[in-house]
Amino acid sequence: MTLNLRCRGPTGQVTLAGLDPTMSVGNFLDLLQQKTGVPPAAAEILAGFPPKPLQLPADQSSSLSVLGLQTGDTFTLRAAAAAPPAATPAAATPGPAAAPTTLSDADADLARAIAASLSAVVPPQPPPPQPASSQGPAAAPGTSISVSNGPPGAAPTSVPLDDGSCVVRRIIDSDNSCLFNAVGYIMEHTRARSKDLRAVIAKAVASDPVTYNDGFLGMDNQEYCKWIQNPDKWGGAIELFILSAHYGREIAAFDIRTKRCDVYGQDAGYSERSMVIYDGLHYDALAVSAFEGAPEELDITIFNPHSAEGQAIAAGAAQLVEKANAARQFTDTTNFKLRCGVCQIGIKGEKEAVEHAKATGHSNFSEY
Repeated sequence: MTLNLRCRGPTGQVTLAGLDPTMSVGNFLDLLQQKTGVPPAAAEILAGFPPKPLQLPADQSSSLSVLGLQTGDTFTLRAAAAAPPAATPAAATPGPAAAPTTLSDADADLARAIAASLSAVVPPQPPPPQPASSQGPAAAPGTSISVSNGPPGAAPTSVPLDDGSCVVRRIIDSDNSCLFNAVGYIMEHTRARSKDLRAVIAKAVASDPVTYNDGFLGMDNQEYCKWIQNPDKWGGAIELFILSAHYGREIAAFDIRTKRCDVYGQDAGYSERSMVIYDGLHYDALAVSAFEGAPEELDITIFNPHSAEGQAIAAGAAQLVEKANAARQFTDTTNFKLRCGVCQIGIKGEKEAVEHAKATGHSNFSEY
């Protein structure tokens, strides 16, 4: 299984797609130098939230897997304060030598457009921007990507608990602010807080330019503060981390495709938790409904994760994610299989779709 990573470096964000987890750390650092200009001897990699330095092995022939990075992760790359001047990279350590494929920010925007349109056959939607890039779509003016999906599986929306209540998925509008409105729902029972929460994030980032530096954000601090308040921009891990601190509660984010749960604020000692669910492109809220079909006014969205009741709620949420995964209610932008509606050629994954769209101008795909 290959790794798809995002690197926030001194010159902006770089997408690294198709990395072989058995490649050496030395080759990985050489690749990062090619993409960012940071020499291997000065490279410092920070991952997690809040970001913490990864310990690079002294033996750089060790495989990339020792760093603990997982597909979909975003990490920050910066040059150490006492970094020596850039030198010619050492010869690559013998071993697997295939160079990983990377996507430019513009190509990644086009890939996001292809993936985002999986659930909408017509009319095709304009490609939503990536959360960490201020660049516009790669497609030419007037060009859009249309992808039609095969028959979806049954979409589970709730899982019953032993006390008669149930964990339920509360749908949030797909308006580029789904993360913010999902958090608004689980924290304040409203789907109309995106503008305010974007301002909260901008204020937090502006007040701490040391933590939220150019390398971490992928852009200038002040530029990010303006960018995140644009209602067309998407949120992600950075924003969930800041909102967890703002509310003083953990936010558990469930990923349907990987069935992984990332808990933001877990190390802060918070006594309460709320939950959101992510399908690869979109965030919805998770709540505890008093009973199947109960009105939303009765929803419980904040609970103690350490109590027996809280553990049952978390287990119910995990079961809901398991069922959604089994029904394939997610977008796998790396491995989905497409067929071009113009020339009928078979295509696998966003990389091939982007290359085909750029080379031919064809913009109509169907999943099979």
